[in-house]
Amino acid sequence: MADDSIAVVDLDRCQPDRCNYECANYCPPNRTGKECITERGEDTAEGDPDQIHISEELCLGETCGICVEKCPFDAIEIINLPSELEEEPVHRYGENAFALYGLPTPEPGSVTGILGPNGIGKSTAVHALAGERVPNLGDHEDEPGWERVLDRFRGTGLQNYLESLKDGEVTVARKPQYVDQIPKQFDGNTRELLEQTDERGELDTLIDRLNIRPVMDQSIDSISGGELQRVAIAACLARDADFYFLDEITPYLDIGQRMVAARLIQELANDENAERSMLVVEHDLAILDLLADTLHVAYGEPGAYGVITDPKSVRNGINEYLKGYLDNENMRIRPSAITFEEHAPRVSSKGTPLVEYPDLEKSYGDGEFELHVDGGAIHESEVLGIVGPNGIGKSTLAKLFAGSLEPDVGELDFQLDIAYKPQYIEIDQPMRVDAFLSSITDEFGTSYWNTEIAQPLQLDRIMEQDLVDLSGGERQRVAIAACLSEDADLYVLDEPSAHLDVEQRVRATTAIRRYAENHDATVMVIDHDIYMIDLLADRLMVFDGEPAQRGHATPPQEMREGMNEFLADLDITFRRDERTGRPRINKPESQKDRQQKRDGEYYYAP
Repeated sequence: MADDSIAVVDLDRCQPDRCNYECANYCPPNRTGKECITERGEDTAEGDPDQIHISEELCLGETCGICVEKCPFDAIEIINLPSELEEEPVHRYGENAFALYGLPTPEPGSVTGILGPNGIGKSTAVHALAGERVPNLGDHEDEPGWERVLDRFRGTGLQNYLESLKDGEVTVARKPQYVDQIPKQFDGNTRELLEQTDERGELDTLIDRLNIRPVMDQSIDSISGGELQRVAIAACLARDADFYFLDEITPYLDIGQRMVAARLIQELANDENAERSMLVVEHDLAILDLLADTLHVAYGEPGAYGVITDPKSVRNGINEYLKGYLDNENMRIRPSAITFEEHAPRVSSKGTPLVEYPDLEKSYGDGEFELHVDGGAIHESEVLGIVGPNGIGKSTLAKLFAGSLEPDVGELDFQLDIAYKPQYIEIDQPMRVDAFLSSITDEFGTSYWNTEIAQPLQLDRIMEQDLVDLSGGERQRVAIAACLSEDADLYVLDEPSAHLDVEQRVRATTAIRRYAENHDATVMVIDHDIYMIDLLADRLMVFDGEPAQRGHATPPQEMREGMNEFLADLDITFRRDERTGRPRINKPESQKDRQQKRDGEYYYAP
């Protein structure tokens, strides 16, 4: 194989008991008597067929690709690596396994961001920087020690950091990606968990600023996703460490809570009394833009190989990522650019109302929470964005429209077919993805359905998996597909961006928007990701009030008017990037921030 190619075999998908080794039988080198694709042999139960491995020395590379086409389970990838990769991998998990190229560079006194898809090696990089794994430099059979690793990185920005790591002089604090796993690892209440982490004497301040004092005496397994996320952030930032790694700080948080978390991280990095390095993986581009001082872009093929670039300025890194082309690396990472248009709603959205609804009220318990909804109309063929803090009644409104809740005051007597994707996706049926989706629509598997739904939501590789085995992001994509696959008059999607990386969010946004346009469908989308709302929505419904006590929803209104109302309540201003048009949060108290507030233009100065 050419030096710039690798072969990857997904052993979870390789099923030799269900095939006839077509990959090996049709392999050109094999047919000439060479042993290119052979049986793996090790770790196979007695009597079971052997999985395969591929000799990268004998493989003809991506120009052949016959084994890729012949494998009935899509278990093989032959990939041409970028020619710019002149060195061996920093780490490779084994023969025909994932390879990582490059490492991020933590900088004392600053926040380093990593932007890239899931499955691209970000966690592998962090294990290396935390000293939990010595990088093997691609030699998985004769693993090198620290001395060879230090030789590899001598003269780079990582040299001093890795030397301190080798000598045991670096302490690490980490916030995990999946906070919903914490209750499985800790049995106790919030107070007991957090008091174990108070190494800097700042826990009380963190508790108040993250607004988690009301749940301090609650069991960890009884608090919400948003509360659990804030507890995890507090637990990480309360530690006294040299290197802090925070893997996704925004899931389950509203934009106000995201801003608080970002400010706390920046303040800790900027503490003049300590030299702390902060490394943050984040998929909310607006928050990452505000939070990070430098940025590494991660690209490649998820599950196969990943490349982490040298550090870039945050603005350039995000813009290059959106453009799909990395300038310094001379590398195209996406076929087309992601563009942001200043809102010109579709003409059809100004037409006939699909739904006219009166003032509504809904309360829980003995006045514990009350929601008041001002009457309004939703137009045919529009995408209506819904924004507001957590605990303010947005999901309650979605359930009212979906018919799973009845209002206490007002009637919703419209006769509509409504497709509803809830905020929290509970899947407990042992059913394959393809069987589940085919039970929803007769269009399943048609070229049109594949083009409009399966491909943009990247469902092909998970079709044969059971629903109960899906990750959070996979489950989200299946739920979006299920919602859009229904034949409905109104589609209601509650937080479709949750658990998705940037690329998946863009694809999901494209799928939702394209479906709405092609089917003249009416869609309601609840989300905290301003990028998703900005790309999707024609108009906006804004919620305000007192979280967990009372909520109020305005009638649908134009984007600028609605976003100005929403952001003014949060005391946050946005501007558009001059090159890409993407939304950017103004730094608080900056000249731009103060000017827009004086002008009353919180959602982009006109």
